[in-house]
Amino acid sequence: MTPAMAEQFVNLQRLAPEIALCIFGIVIMLADPFMPREKRRALGWIAFIGALVALVGVHMTAHSPGLAYSGLINNDAFSVLFHLIIISAAALVILGSFDYLDREGIQRGEYYALILFATAGMGILAGANELLTAFVGLEMSSISTYVLVGFRRRAPVSNEASVKYFLLGSFATAFFLYGIAMVYGATGTTRIDEIQAALQNSLSQEGHLPALSILALGLIFVGLGFKVVVAPFQIYAPDVYEGAPTPVTALLASAPKAATFALMIRIYSVSFASSSDTWFWVIWISAVLTMFIGNLAALVQTNVKRMLAYSSIAHAGYILVAFAASTEFGVAAVLFYLAAYVAMKVGAFLVLAHLGQQDERRLSIQDYAGLGIKQPALAACFSLFLLSLLGLPATGGFVGKFFAFQGALDVHSSHGAWFVWLVVLAAINSVIGAYYYLRVIIAMYFWSPNQDYVPTRVAPAIAVALVLCAVLTIYLGILPGTLHSAALTAAHTLALH
Repeated sequence: MTPAMAEQFVNLQRLAPEIALCIFGIVIMLADPFMPREKRRALGWIAFIGALVALVGVHMTAHSPGLAYSGLINNDAFSVLFHLIIISAAALVILGSFDYLDREGIQRGEYYALILFATAGMGILAGANELLTAFVGLEMSSISTYVLVGFRRRAPVSNEASVKYFLLGSFATAFFLYGIAMVYGATGTTRIDEIQAALQNSLSQEGHLPALSILALGLIFVGLGFKVVVAPFQIYAPDVYEGAPTPVTALLASAPKAATFALMIRIYSVSFASSSDTWFWVIWISAVLTMFIGNLAALVQTNVKRMLAYSSIAHAGYILVAFAASTEFGVAAVLFYLAAYVAMKVGAFLVLAHLGQQDERRLSIQDYAGLGIKQPALAACFSLFLLSLLGLPATGGFVGKFFAFQGALDVHSSHGAWFVWLVVLAAINSVIGAYYYLRVIIAMYFWSPNQDYVPTRVAPAIAVALVLCAVLTIYLGILPGTLHSAALTAAHTLALH
């Protein structure tokens, strides 16, 4: 094998998950026209197998660390761990979609193909070592999810959500692209590792960073802040999450958030590490606004799906608490929190996907009255996810918040006192969040059963997905050491300053 062929083989190996996801997505698209309507569910199983093959591809990439395609992709431990989180979320969503699509009469192959293509884009986003490559991954993910949000084409609320998501998403993407252009103008490169060196060189020679780079930092935060749903860019999320098919909402609330946070960490904690004093205040203010807006708005919601949408906003604020620290422990806390968050959030939305019944007409808190009597196993699962989102001890959500708050408190810098206040405000918000999570649990176990509700059998596929989410939620709450050690190793590979 010639050196050129060997290099190409290594490049393909380091991009194995994305290649597998795209190949299976293309196969599904080609097979869909030839599949009878009653057999299209099989395409979902092909997509699930594709996600499993992609996880095997992640295992392959873990044994071949390094840069790929002339430094455009960085296949390090950080990227590998985020790939595991993102692809696992997609696999769980695919499992939870089979019966939902049958019930809604929208069982089509392009649904599964779009999930695979979106996941491939998120993988590129998490492993990008160059901003234009990240932009390609972001667009690949975004365009797929724009279509997925409007997949219930007969539902006006779904059409409205899709248009709103597309228009605001395109607007945010423009900010991100302008930010990339200004980074290039200030540093002469768009590679994340080279940006770091260029900015440090400017700082040492001129004593300050180029004004263009600071403006670029702000524009990039606008573009990526929209994707992770942080204030003041969260306004679209409740409407989009409510209008999207519930399994798609499960995907939107988990995987894109994880992938975008991965890119934000690379940009802010690596490329712009030398300007941490500047962007710290932006993150601090955004974290406080995000937590309060998410929790206070969730307090008054009677629609459980919309309540969980506002809850997703609040949790983005908790993640920002650890993100602001910009230390190895803080980055590890973000990784751990996102893994726990994916398990409990996907699980919670998949419960709603089953309980909502046809046309998602049963989503109010009153609809879940007495669920603990009528469907005790499902109610127990839902309660576990809600208690984990609340931060009850012995759940992944509690340990995630503990690490996030500890990461902020351990910072020894001129901003130390402000980190303490940030954690205090986060703790207050956790108490606020207890009200709306416990209200649903009280309805399930202490309110009189809803006589209009007829229990439906939980299909095996969604049952498996819920069990996996529940087991992971408990495991991360009781035995967090393995994942936290892996997260610390991943953070160490970033060479934070």
